[in-house]
Amino acid sequence: MPMIATHGVHKSYGRTHVLRGVDLAAEEGEVLALLGPNGAGKTTLVGVLATLVRPDAGTAHVGGYDVVREPQRARTVFSLTGQYAAVDDLLTGRENLRLMARLAHLPTAVGRRRADELLDVFRLADAADRLVRTYSGGMRRRLDLAVSLLTRPRVIFLDEPTTGLDPRSRGELWQVVRDVVGEGTTVLLTTQYLEEADALADRVAVLDRGSVIAEGTAAELKRRVGTAHLELELAGGEVRHLPTDGSVADGRRLLAEVEAAGWEVRHWRLVTPTLDDVFLALTGEASSGAKDLQEVAA
Repeated sequence: MPMIATHGVHKSYGRTHVLRGVDLAAEEGEVLALLGPNGAGKTTLVGVLATLVRPDAGTAHVGGYDVVREPQRARTVFSLTGQYAAVDDLLTGRENLRLMARLAHLPTAVGRRRADELLDVFRLADAADRLVRTYSGGMRRRLDLAVSLLTRPRVIFLDEPTTGLDPRSRGELWQVVRDVVGEGTTVLLTTQYLEEADALADRVAVLDRGSVIAEGTAAELKRRVGTAHLELELAGGEVRHLPTDGSVADGRRLLAEVEAAGWEVRHWRLVTPTLDDVFLALTGEASSGAKDLQEVAA
């Protein structure tokens, strides 16, 4: 059985049908990215898998355990990192980790050793004895993820883990996720940043209005919305598009043909479909990340 598996999961709040028969699966050591517009049901689905929300119908398993019938056993398999860092501002980084180790019933010596290991891994050793309220947003998120890894979980749910982080902090967190997955951990990642899914995910599922409307690798989803092409702006202002397989060799071939044909090219660029294009084509709206960029540009 996959490390994460749902079949026909439904959830409603009153008359609002949030999840409509969701089927998903993620294997050991795999990153499955869950994309979707606000209100699509991503956080509700994570809540179901994390035993925080009881589904109305369907089944969900984590690590082979049914999250409804065996919630206590399921909780021994996974950890959850939400959209906001759940750490205590009045404690130091080291104290946060040691406290959570005690709550996880780790022996004192083991908990202290594991806390020190994680402070090193997450590049927080120099700030280990500072109060968390003095930490930057990126440091708080790294500490939050370190807390999630204290017990070496087999599954991690990351619900928009880089929300509000600057590009450098986001990149640092990405590397931590890659390292964790390299050790065999399965990750379910919900994100509004499509480049994040592109960089980290083995497979991508798009959730819209409570249903999975597309699933596959990032490359497979991109091919569904178009192919790569060379965009040429000619001297007279005319723009032409030449299909290409996206390789360097094919690009050189096309540019050589253009030159031989005597076209006067002012600018050219290789255009390939992005996950933003996939998101827009499938859901009918731009991703939150794309909207943020549009607002900055405006």
